[in-house]
Amino acid sequence: MYTMQSWTCIFLIICSMQSVCHCCDWIRHHYGHLSAEYLSLLDQMGGDITEQDAPVFFPESLYRRIELAEFEDKVRFRNETIYQITKLFDGNMKSVTWDKKNLDDFLNILERQFENLNSCVSPAKIPERRLKRYFKKLNRMVLRKMNYSALAWELIRKETKHHLERLDIFQAKIH
Repeated sequence: MYTMQSWTCIFLIICSMQSVCHCCDWIRHHYGHLSAEYLSLLDQMGGDITEQDAPVFFPESLYRRIELAEFEDKVRFRNETIYQITKLFDGNMKSVTWDKKNLDDFLNILERQFENLNSCVSPAKIPERRLKRYFKKLNRMVLRKMNYSALAWELIRKETKHHLERLDIFQAKIH
């Protein structure tokens, strides 16, 4: 005979499994479409992507390590990356000459992607520190040091495109 506490535990396990399944379905059916949309908008919002490199190097070992991680950790990494990108774009953008509608649409889709991925991960786990540190450094050494200039934002756009494309490659390996 099951006690009320046993039924509660069973209910929570089933809900958790349904949440993971919902997350898997959402990633499988919607992530790629939204990703293609925001990458296209990123290209359309300005001219050619700059050839200049940002003075901050991404710790590539993070991508290698996350490829071997569990599903939830992979989703968390993707979510944290998107969150950090949205934080970058929350700065002084007065010097930007990009198409404002495309920029707004890009940021709205990124936000939507973040919210959906966020519902797939447990808030109890701490985000990857090196990822957070990289984006803080990018903000400090590119945006702030270059006084939020148009060139600084073009470097950010280039780095953003690179990371979003890496997340797409990474996504293809999940299935």
